[in-house]
Amino acid sequence: MLRAGGAEGIEHPGGTLQAHLERVSALLSSWNARPALVSAGLCHAFYGTDGFAVALLDLGRRAELTEAIGSEAEELVYFYASCDRKASYPVLADDVGPFYDRFTGERLRPDISARRDFAELTVANELDIVAISPAYRARHGAAFLDLFTRWHPLLSEPARAHCRAVLG
Repeated sequence: MLRAGGAEGIEHPGGTLQAHLERVSALLSSWNARPALVSAGLCHAFYGTDGFAVALLDLGRRAELTEAIGSEAEELVYFYASCDRKASYPVLADDVGPFYDRFTGERLRPDISARRDFAELTVANELDIVAISPAYRARHGAAFLDLFTRWHPLLSEPARAHCRAVLG
């Protein structure tokens, strides 16, 4: 599905979108993430994101991705892609912080498990780019360090350790 969506030919920091997706998935695996989260890491950009508008698959075709990676992983991919980052990031670690779905405009209250998965996937995604692109690190590294420090309670120990290693 990645090849069919053209991921090999889409430019992304550090090479291609496909290479980035594979690195994010591998990073999550190295943190001992469960299989559904590792699969979501490989597919997290299928519907585009608030920070990367290119979509490999239209939202109307979610069933195809579900068939390929399973319903739990696909739901993680949708949740990740749906995030209105400006509104949701600052309050993600708050127990009652709202999560805004940019596709539907809904204001959600995700449970702790969903917030943890989202944080872990976001950290893997951003740390991959920071590690590969000095320009991206210079532009966003300090803000990510601040954000991920606030998200500390949501992150696994391997993710926290990787944050320290990459961001200082």
